Amino acid sequence: MIGAVVVVYEPELVLVEPLLALLAGQADRLVIIDNSKLAHDFSHVIENYHYEHFPENVGIAAAHNIGLLYLLKVGCEYAILLDQDSMIPPDMLFNLSSLLKASSKLQHNIAAIGPSIRCSFGGDEVNPMIQQEVFSYDNLVGVTQIIASGMMLDLSVLDQVGLKDESLFIDGVDHEWCWRARSMGFDIAKARDVEMCHRLGDARSKFIGITYKVGAPIRLYYQFRNILLLSRRPYVPMYWKLKCLFFIPVRLFLNSALQQKRAKRLSFMLKGLYDGLLGRKGAYTKHWNNKNNQ
Repeated sequence: MIGAVVVVYEPELVLVEPLLALLAGQADRLVIIDNSKLAHDFSHVIENYHYEHFPENVGIAAAHNIGLLYLLKVGCEYAILLDQDSMIPPDMLFNLSSLLKASSKLQHNIAAIGPSIRCSFGGDEVNPMIQQEVFSYDNLVGVTQIIASGMMLDLSVLDQVGLKDESLFIDGVDHEWCWRARSMGFDIAKARDVEMCHRLGDARSKFIGITYKVGAPIRLYYQFRNILLLSRRPYVPMYWKLKCLFFIPVRLFLNSALQQKRAKRLSFMLKGLYDGLLGRKGAYTKHWNNKNNQ
């Protein structure tokens, strides 16, 4: 069986409802984890789904884990993770699971596979600047990491690799799991011929001809903090550590000088760096008493 976990947070229903309708015809089990303040009823879109509501927002990692454990409990073999702002083709789950099954028969040790991603801002294919191909055969290319949305996992590997790292809360959770799996001898792959449209960030800005994504100010806290947390871990790729550490001053400038809510963004970034240096983990609200944290 194939299960799907969709994590929503104050969702735009015009985006998430079509995704759920597409999933209903592809997944044997569907889990919706809702981190919104108020609960949502999706029964007018789909009939059979398992719903759990966490108004305190448990974070993306915990939401994934709750969904994955439920799918394991009901006997699913594969699980796909999806964000609320992704749009999938009508045959994506079948195609990804078929590739995983074929790879298993050929004794390729693939823990997770994802589609090729096209960003909804402009429709360009998303490819990391530095990441190189690890292997290539048929319609698969081995990579060092893939994003969480669209990631299909072979649930049997969780006994060895473990669940998502809830201490990171949100940013870097997907990459960390991939790197951890690779450090244990598993491969991570991307399907060349399977595409998914996904929104990365809330908007786009340009500076001296370079386009960069812009998200909510609170995300900057997790991004800066988790760079420092992950840079201490031996299985995290050196190229990622060097790139992210090098661009910290650049991102500080871009987000404090060129965006709205400059003081707020700067505060979140500095708090993230402070907590990262101290090794603090978990939700922002565990360490800072700030009611306005969006």
